[in-house]
Order: sequence, then C-alpha cells, then structure tokens
Amino acid sequence: MSIFTGLLSLCRSALRLLRVPFWLGLGFAAGFLVPYLIYLDSQVRARFDDLSWDLPSRVYARALELKPGTPMSAEALTLELGAARYATDATARVPGTYAQTGARFVIARRAFADIDGREPARRVGVTLSANAVTALADADSGAALEQVRFDPARIATLYGAEQEERRVVKLEQLPPLLVAGLQAVEDRDFKHHHGIALSAILRAAFADLSAGHVVQGGSTLTQQLVKNLFLDRGQRLTRKLNEVLIALLIEARYDKRRILEAYANEVFLGQQGGQAVHGFAAAAEFYFGREPRDLGPADIALLVGMVQGPSLYDPRRRPDLALARRNLVLNEFYETGLIDDATLAASRAAPLGVPDAPGLPRNATPAFLDLVRLQLQSDYPAAQLQRAGLSVYTTLAPSTQMLSEAALTKTLDALGKRQPELQAAMVVTGAHDGEVQALIGGRDPADPGFDRALDARRPIGSLIKPFVYLVALAQPQKYSLATLLDDTTVDLVQPNGTHWTPQNDDHETHGSVPLIDALAHSYNLATVHLGMALGVDKVSGLLASFGLDATINPNPSLLLGAVDLSPYEVAQMYQYFAADGHALPLRALRGVLDAQNRPLTRYTVKAGTGQYVGPARLISYAMQAVTQTGTAHAIGDQGLAYLHAAGKTGTSDAQRDSWFAGFTGSQLAVVWIGRDDNKQTGLWGASGALQAWMALFRKLPSAPFVLPQDGLESVWVDTQSAQRTGAQCRNARELPFIASQAPAGTEHCVWQEIKSLFGDGH
Repeated sequence: MSIFTGLLSLCRSALRLLRVPFWLGLGFAAGFLVPYLIYLDSQVRARFDDLSWDLPSRVYARALELKPGTPMSAEALTLELGAARYATDATARVPGTYAQTGARFVIARRAFADIDGREPARRVGVTLSANAVTALADADSGAALEQVRFDPARIATLYGAEQEERRVVKLEQLPPLLVAGLQAVEDRDFKHHHGIALSAILRAAFADLSAGHVVQGGSTLTQQLVKNLFLDRGQRLTRKLNEVLIALLIEARYDKRRILEAYANEVFLGQQGGQAVHGFAAAAEFYFGREPRDLGPADIALLVGMVQGPSLYDPRRRPDLALARRNLVLNEFYETGLIDDATLAASRAAPLGVPDAPGLPRNATPAFLDLVRLQLQSDYPAAQLQRAGLSVYTTLAPSTQMLSEAALTKTLDALGKRQPELQAAMVVTGAHDGEVQALIGGRDPADPGFDRALDARRPIGSLIKPFVYLVALAQPQKYSLATLLDDTTVDLVQPNGTHWTPQNDDHETHGSVPLIDALAHSYNLATVHLGMALGVDKVSGLLASFGLDATINPNPSLLLGAVDLSPYEVAQMYQYFAADGHALPLRALRGVLDAQNRPLTRYTVKAGTGQYVGPARLISYAMQAVTQTGTAHAIGDQGLAYLHAAGKTGTSDAQRDSWFAGFTGSQLAVVWIGRDDNKQTGLWGASGALQAWMALFRKLPSAPFVLPQDGLESVWVDTQSAQRTGAQCRNARELPFIASQAPAGTEHCVWQEIKSLFGDGH
C-alpha cells in the first residue's frame, strides 16, 4: 500500500511539473502558431487564388505552305522539316515524323494553330520533281490535295528576368496515362491524403532500401508543389515544418484537380543553359518536339521518371540511366494496371527517341530577331513580350535562312584566304509580298553582335543606277531602252572649284550607247550625262520616296552611288522592281496570338498604286540583260540562266564594298561584302557579292522571273539610230517599249547599206 501511495504521489508531482510546459505549449500555439498559420494561409491564397506564371513569348517561322507548282527540292523540304523538329520514321504515323523515299515524302503533320487558323493532325504525301511540288495527297485516303500547311518551326524565345520555359495546360490537355502514371509513381495515395502521407513515406523508404538507391519519393505531390512554389532548397527543420503546414493548408482550401494541374505546370524537368524547363507540356517539346497528346507510353514514362532527378536522368547526357529509370516506371505503370502486357513489352523495347538537339531555341537567327523586335516595338512593350506568353508568327523561311547562311559562309571562306577580315550581310525577301525570308547580319550568322544587315550603312555604288534610269523611263515620250546616251568624258566643276572627273571601270569611253547597254554594262559616264540632264534633284527625290533613314545629298556623285544605305534599305528599294513596280514595305511579322491562341494582331501590307509599272518593267528587262550579257553575266554562264534573273552589281569607291541585288520569280536577295574598318577589299560586285548570290540560288528552289508584258510592246529597232527597223536588218534588236511610245520613224535596210558604203557624210 505504501508503494502504491508513493507511486501516486510521484505521478501527481509529475503532472504538476508537466502542467507548466503544457500551458506554455498551449500559449505558444495560441500566441504564435495560430497567427503564423493565418499568415501562411494568406500567402497560399495570394499565390493559388490567381495562380499564374510569367510566360515567355515564343517566336515562330512562317508555316510552310505547299501546293502543286510550289518551288521545292528534297534538300529544302528536309531542312524545313528538321527546323520544325520532325523526326524520320519508316511508317510516319506519329505526328511530328516523316518518311522519305527519293523525291516522295510522307509527313505526319502535327495539329497546330497559328494566325491563319487551326489545322488538324494529318498524314500527307508530297511528291517533288524538277525542284517543284508535283503532287499532294492525303497519305491515308490517297485523295489529291490542293494545298497543305505545316506547323511552323520555333526559332526564338523572348524571356523576362527568369528564363523559365513553361507552357500552361489544363489536365485534359495531358494524356490520361501521364496524369494517372504520375500519381502511381510519385504519390499513390494522392486522392486520399490531406497533404502528407505517412504510408507513402514508409513505402518509399522500403522501396529505396530494397533497390539500394532512391526509386520512390516520400513526399506527396502536394509537398513537392509546395517546395517549388513557396520554399527554397534548404534542408532546415523549419523549412520542413513550413512544407507540412502549407501542404495541409493547400489541401484544406483547394481540390485535388487544382493541385494536380498546378503541379503538372510547375514541376522542374530539365535545363538548357540558362533555360529552365518547367511542366510536362514544355518538357514534351524540349525532349521530343511534340505536343503532350502525341506522346507514347514510353515517352510518358521517361518524363514521369525524370521528376525524381531531371539532371540525373537526362536522356541526352545520361541515356543509360534514363533508359533504366524509364523502364522502372513502365513496370510501375504495369503493376498498377495502367498498361497491359503488350504495351509494357513494346515500350520497354523502344529506344529513348530523344533527338540530340533540344527543342527550345533561345535565338537561332539573331539578326532576323533584331528586325522582329524592331517591328514589334510599336505594338508590344518589351515587358509584355517577356511575360505574357505570346506566340509571334514571323515570315522567316527556315530553309531559305539555312541555305543563305551556307552560301554566304562558303563564299567568304573562299575569299577569306586572301581577306580574313571580310564581313558580309544578306537579306532575302519574297519577290511579290515583301516578306523577309532570311536575314544574316555578319560572317558568323549566330553572332548576336553588330547587325550589318540593318545597321551597317555603306556606299551602294552602281546599285543606284536602275533608279537613275527609272527617272528617265518615267518620261516614255523622251526616253526608252533604245535611247542613245553619251558615254564620253565628264569634267564637272564643283562649288569649291575642284573638278569631278569620274571614269568607267574599264577606263574607256564608249561613245553613243543604247540606254539598256549603258545599264547592263554599268557605264558611269553615260549614267552621269543622263542624270545631269534629268536633274540630280529628281533622282534624290525618288530615293527619298522609299522612306530611307539616310541623308541624301543631291550632288552629282549621288548618280554613281554616293549614298550610304544598309542592305535592308537596299532590299526595300529593289523590292519595288521585284514587286512589279509597286511600293511594298518589307515585313518580318505575320501576326501575334495570346497565351490562349486568340489572335491579337495580324500584320498585312498594302502595295502602292503602281504609278510607274511600265517604266519599272523596262528596268527589270534591262536588269535581265545585266545577268545575261552585262556585269553579272556569270549567272547565265554558270548554269543559272533558266532563272531569267534580273539584278545589278555594285562596287563602291576604291573597291571598299561589293554589292549585288537580284531577283527571280520567287525571291529577291541583296548581298553586301566588305570590311568593318572600311578598307579596300579588292572585290568588285561581280567577284564578291554576286558569288554569294549564285551560291544561294544554286541550292534555293526558285521560280524563273517572267516579265509581265501588259502595257508593253516589242519593237525591232536599229541600235545605232534608235529607230524602227526590220528584224532582218543589221544592228536590229528587239526591245520592249511602253505601249504607243515606240519610235515612229523607220530605219530601212537599204539606207543602212548605203551608209556603210559611203559613210554618214556622203
């Protein structure tokens, strides 16, 4: 009894001692924990009630549009598909794959939406011949198709302060196997726990011990989400306590679907340089170049497996570990009844299927992106571009860009043995629409530094001559291609008393020459005589009408190209001829969609009224003579005569700048080659820039240029008198004239014979 009394007394003493800690604990809970929970709850609600992320804007090339007759080669089509991350596959049944047999392609097009609307997934057969599309068909039904569009390549990403790649999706946009498989592997009690699960912790610990390494996580999906959204990466006890408390608060306030959707968009799944990949939608693009809905069971298992360690199981850096982890996850899919025996066997046997090149281009074409930003800035502030998740659709043609880069690099490498300091720029546009298809700002196309295509202004030399002659031909009652010009010595006294005495490049004079030949052979003296007769101010006024950001001094030297322009500005000028005498602003943008794929802006251009279409066609005809018999005759000599291209060479004073501007029926390309220090290159337009132009068009599928004949009439004229004559007569040449403006007089063959026998003065 005494022992019992003693024990009772001891218990009473212990209770008296515990009373103080109990009341202290209760006071702590009332005074600190409750207010802290209220604080945490406010933080949770502030983040979750309007759950959003800063989303980068994505920049896309133009959607490839094919129809029978479209210029296209197998090489160019392969480049287009590669840029859009299409993978080769013998069956081409999974969207984002293609099969090639010679000149026939079967392409499993992805579903996509752009500024021109939505396109469903579809298998398309494309047949090529002679550098053009000859047939399009539905690859499943065999039905002929009139036109097909393919999803555009992603070419750049515009990030804010945080370089986080993320595409926010709803759960229904993810494959059911991904949603269910994530729970099966990471949190099997997700639907039943309230934020934390002791059973999951014990099961994960047992699995890890059995395997000898980490195979399952002990944290719930809710806890993992808390770590990503609210906490740092420390291992402190207070951090773990916060994780538990916030997880309980989230589960108390929000339903399971909301939590799972937030997790699917937030989970970290990889890294590319400074770009962090968050969410399964972004990861599907990054690793497979596909939409989530197009992923197979093996692909889904790889992504789910990477949740445990994106770096450890990176399929590009550690393919063996990634494969083992994927197969382990497939087993768990099978054990939980998500896949059957056949799917398990096929998926385990499948390769990883991850292309070597990551699918998140930061900026594949820096010079072109400079132009995109320039044209976007009036409509979209930089801050909006960096966080609003916009989709920017541009005019870039990936195959044209890549072929242009290859052509320029090849040419410079050949010239660079003598001139390693050479730099270059190139602008390629659609001949009829002014869309910029390619733009290169320097010798290294990937260099994001000085953009010579937009910002390097250099004297354009003889590239100005077609515009001098255009001023003349705009007066058809006075000038024509047959008009005889005086190519004799020029000696002009300048205001300061000095003499300006330009010369032809061959240091010869050529007497009286037809206007077309003066342009084709780029005679300086004939051009100066003509320009002075027209009035230099008229030439200056014509150049100013193109809206150039340049100072144009109406001095006689302007007639020979003493005006500094960028390659882009030169392209803007020559677009006038390529577009058949219509002023057409160059553009790099087609449209912008918001984060929900709703159209925000559509960019279109309206061509000018075409006041001088006839004279412009005559200039284009004369520029065809440039490429056939004139300063750019190498085009015809080297196998490109079939293009019937029109163009003009240009060389600045002392051979500092080499230029060529030329167009076919499909594209206009302007090339500049020079040095940043403005020293001599030793190159003419024909020996430098023209070589790069030809290197491009040897590879680039392009339609021949066909000069429209409306408003023109062809007449045989005598090139020594500029009068009509018979086709059989000596010196006869057929030339186009503005309708009703051809010479009225006739030079007869008999009179020609008499003159040849006795001379003009007898």
